[in-house]
Amino acid sequence: MSKTSQYVSRQSDDRGIIAWSAEENQIWHELITRQLGVIEGKACDEFLAGLEKLQLPTDRIPQLEEVNKVLRASTGWECAEVPALISFDKFFELLANKRFPVATFIRSREEFDYLQEPDIFHEIFGHCAMLTNPAFAEFTHMYGKLGLAASKQDRVFLARLYWFTIEFGLLKTADGLRIYGGGILSSPGETVYALESAKPERKSFDVVDMLRTPYRIDIMQPIYFVLNDIDDLFDVAHLDIMALVEQAKALGLHEPRFEPKQKQAS
Repeated sequence: MSKTSQYVSRQSDDRGIIAWSAEENQIWHELITRQLGVIEGKACDEFLAGLEKLQLPTDRIPQLEEVNKVLRASTGWECAEVPALISFDKFFELLANKRFPVATFIRSREEFDYLQEPDIFHEIFGHCAMLTNPAFAEFTHMYGKLGLAASKQDRVFLARLYWFTIEFGLLKTADGLRIYGGGILSSPGETVYALESAKPERKSFDVVDMLRTPYRIDIMQPIYFVLNDIDDLFDVAHLDIMALVEQAKALGLHEPRFEPKQKQAS
């Protein structure tokens, strides 16, 4: 996670309302209308059912309370307004309390197609629909509680579990592979690449394998893990994940399937 951000989150007023500009609302409109078209036939049914519940506006950025009303009624979750970057301690604390962190800024036009920091479009469109699903919501809650109690070293392993499920998870269905990970569902390029490209490897869901698999945040993923059924996340939530972390440590990391990131000259 980078230490600084070019973005500054908007602050809500005493009624919990954020006054978004016309340009910010226009960017949301263009992002969501484009992505709604891209995910057709690619997003999992659970995600689409969540979108139906959320009824996200397409002409403006939703207020968090609009989303929260649906999440509370569905799974007891809600969004938490946060700055552009937060500490890992804060991140895990929020998840452990069923509060999903949402940075209240939206990307600039210069980074319209891709940005490394999660903005409000990524968080709301990519993740909140799945948080209406009980299995996904319980898994995310479990993850927050584990991370809050984990050591700094163990959090590095746990980050891989989050990455290959909540961010970049694929799901096996009767109609073929579908997407449930928010990092894919909020990216037009990766939505198509994850399902249609011959380049990435699509592996069976295995927690220890995930914990041993390095990743990079700034490339199309070389590996995806495929869940057999979304309700399997209930079972994963009740595994002894920290014992599996110890197994992964003992076995060691897999060789990366990507080139090391080039360090920029300071």
